[in-house]
Amino acid sequence: MRAVVQRVKNASVEVDGEVVSGFEGQGLLVLLGVAVDDGHAEAAAVASKIAHLRILDDEKSVVSAQAPVILVSNFTLYGDVRKGRRPSWSKAARPEAAVDLYEEVAATLRGFGLDVGTGVFGAEMDIQLTNDGPVTLIIDSAELAL
Repeated sequence: MRAVVQRVKNASVEVDGEVVSGFEGQGLLVLLGVAVDDGHAEAAAVASKIAHLRILDDEKSVVSAQAPVILVSNFTLYGDVRKGRRPSWSKAARPEAAVDLYEEVAATLRGFGLDVGTGVFGAEMDIQLTNDGPVTLIIDSAELAL
């Protein structure tokens, strides 16, 4: 599982001209990709890491600051561009498997008491944000102690 975590001053997600998630004020926008071999352990570890990263003002986490999070599915995080000019998506989980783990990450974040907005899984989304810092980190479950 891969997550691109951005500290933002505001963010919103729009689908078909309708805002489906958004917030004003400091929080996190997280793009989440699910790999073919991911499971519950990866979902729990990534969610916990997102919730407890001390990257907000005064070295607070979103849990300690009770800051909002928007979680957006993004299978392209597993695009392999090593060969040719067309990315391979063979490492990205199939949608029917990925959606359950994506929803599990969102539910785990909510279990920490967080306000978690989401995009619409599989939809074309327009994402607007004001990056804060910029602070952008990549979390890869393959590099975490599970």
